[in-house]
Amino acid sequence: MLKTPYYLIDKSILLQNMEKLSDLRRKSGVKCVLALKAFATWSVFDLMAEHMDGTTSSSLNEVKLGKLKFGGETHAYSVAWADHEIDEAIENSDKIIFNSVGQLERFGARARAAGKQVGLRLNPGISHSHFLLADPARPFSRLGEWDMDRVAPVLDQLSGVMFHFNCENDEYDSLDTLLKAIEERYADVLHRMEWVSLGGGIRFTNEDYPIDRLAERLKSMSERYGIQLYLEPGEATVTRSTTLEVSVLDTVYNGKHVAIVDSSTEAHMLDLLTYDEYTSVAPNKGPHTYMICGKTCLAGDIFGEFQFEHELKAGDRISFLDAGGYTMVKKNWFNGVQMPAIAVRHLDGQVELVKEFTFEDYAQSLS
Repeated sequence: MLKTPYYLIDKSILLQNMEKLSDLRRKSGVKCVLALKAFATWSVFDLMAEHMDGTTSSSLNEVKLGKLKFGGETHAYSVAWADHEIDEAIENSDKIIFNSVGQLERFGARARAAGKQVGLRLNPGISHSHFLLADPARPFSRLGEWDMDRVAPVLDQLSGVMFHFNCENDEYDSLDTLLKAIEERYADVLHRMEWVSLGGGIRFTNEDYPIDRLAERLKSMSERYGIQLYLEPGEATVTRSTTLEVSVLDTVYNGKHVAIVDSSTEAHMLDLLTYDEYTSVAPNKGPHTYMICGKTCLAGDIFGEFQFEHELKAGDRISFLDAGGYTMVKKNWFNGVQMPAIAVRHLDGQVELVKEFTFEDYAQSLS
């Protein structure tokens, strides 16, 4: 039995997501590139690359990782490229997408001279997001150009545009409404492009999502404008595939029964704090209720309250569910808490420990 804490990626569940993604690609003609900002654990890229067209980035490091470890198309996007990194970003990418007209004017000619396709992010001012923090169309958003008077003069420099306007959108009708608004406003732009990325945040791997309707919608849009459509799924690729395995270290009573585990929301599932959410465990039933807390000094380091069939004791194991997206890419060394290892359950059921972290990793992350 592996020593906790560790992330456990189940390839059989990952494969189910990939098969849905391949089904969507086949029926719609859309291409899908993995958003490395959500998931970049390259030990399972071998499986994912069989079902996806490449990767997209938010930084130079992600561009280089995508090209080195995933292959296929490498899309380079960043909210802002620095002078000292732009040449390397261009060198390692097939398409480079600029966030602003200003960046396009500074670096676009250099990218075209290198034979790379150049795109621009547009902000349609509409979105589907449950959180203002993650809403790309929030007031005064810096994410993409919204003023078409600035965009129109540079359209002839572009081969494509990118819209990213969804966050955890599992409602097909909402997506359809947003796409209609984008088509109505940007029809002239779409007709002039070779390719258009619709970004990520569409939860089409969820159970009961109408993939056939989505495929037909994307196919018709692509044919109407003569464009290659891209999606940039991130969290959708790893939905339900990963758990965070932890052990109970101690139990206390402070008006509620509390179990302290060898992990931390702050360090290992940061989005729980960022978005003020709790995780899930299964099974979550029984007469014994515990508040499960991390071992850091942060008072609000709480995974949630759950029900158990038996009283918890030191050494008991707990699995936090759906711990793939935006976890391993955000893990940190807060309080010096042991970084979770990474393990993979292969299709034959065998579990392989693919990465462990040591004190040397902790020390070298500082100075």
